[in-house]
Amino acid sequence: MESLLIFVNIALAIILVFIILLQRSEGGALGLGVSQDNFTSARSVGTFLTKFTSIVAALFIICSIAIVAISRDELRETQSVLEKQEEENSNLPQIPQSK
Repeated sequence: MESLLIFVNIALAIILVFIILLQRSEGGALGLGVSQDNFTSARSVGTFLTKFTSIVAALFIICSIAIVAISRDELRETQSVLEKQEEENSNLPQIPQSK
């Protein structure tokens, strides 16, 4: 499950980067030189990209929080690194100490 969420999170990040790069820095429309003669106006395309960006960003944040929540649950089941190290050392043969 965690692997699937990580894959979805990476895909959302890549989509988010491309959507942001498509937008003009003034905060609207495509930066590709859209003329006013096109079927869709630059304003409506800008509004679509803005809404789509916010939706993808929200999904990215939700997915990131889900990954953290899942990984924290797995960490609670395991012991700390120090406790694991102590257990590994206790299973090893001990060197007799000289008197």
